[in-house]
Amino acid sequence: RLPQCPRGKPCSSLPAGSQLPCFHGSSTIRNLKERFHMNMTEEQLQLLIEQMVDGSMRSITTKLYDGFQYLTNGIM
Repeated sequence: RLPQCPRGKPCSSLPAGSQLPCFHGSSTIRNLKERFHMNMTEEQLQLLIEQMVDGSMRSITTKLYDGFQYLTNGIM
């Protein structure tokens, strides 16, 4: 699940009171919560992550990017 921040607050609720313009408007916090899949169970999250990893491993763009990183930075 989403890691807990100090005082037991979910990390996605911290920006709500921020003065930074990027956190103004209801869509920012909603989009952040959607990105963390806050509405899913642990089992659903595990399945989603496995699907994302499998999709990434089969992706040509992942292979191209890995090749680029290897050639430019020696990262494999």
